[in-house]
Amino acid sequence: MKKVLILVFTEIFLFSFGQKKMNSVEYKNSAEVFTIKGLSQSTSIDCGNSKMILLSGQVPLDAAGNLVGNDVEKQTQQVFKNIESILKEYGATGKDIVKLGIFITDISRTPDFRKIRDLYINLQNPPVSSLVEVSRLFRDDVLIEVEATAVIKNK
Repeated sequence: MKKVLILVFTEIFLFSFGQKKMNSVEYKNSAEVFTIKGLSQSTSIDCGNSKMILLSGQVPLDAAGNLVGNDVEKQTQQVFKNIESILKEYGATGKDIVKLGIFITDISRTPDFRKIRDLYINLQNPPVSSLVEVSRLFRDDVLIEVEATAVIKNK
């Protein structure tokens, strides 16, 4: 019985200290990226030695909400410009991206997407990705949307 009590108290002790390693969740927006009222552009999760940054799906709208580009290549440039602007709020860049979720209306345009994506990511260790062809995004003139997850070391 004594061994069971020691084990239980040890687990409680370790559990209570383990919970303190994940301190907080923080939400941020960038003034350089169009913001829809009631939605967050990103959130970060403090994971102790590092921080995980989760970005909402980014579309090719400028800070004023205007569509940028009428093809996948130009729209992808704006999408990654938005991603970079948001990551900058955390002291991160596209090189810190570990996961991408890509939604594209014409999968045959994937090479156009990758041409631009490769300018922003770490090509030595590219992020894991999911690519999904969709029939439509939130507007008919939007051809691509990209979600990103980045990880940086805490300072």
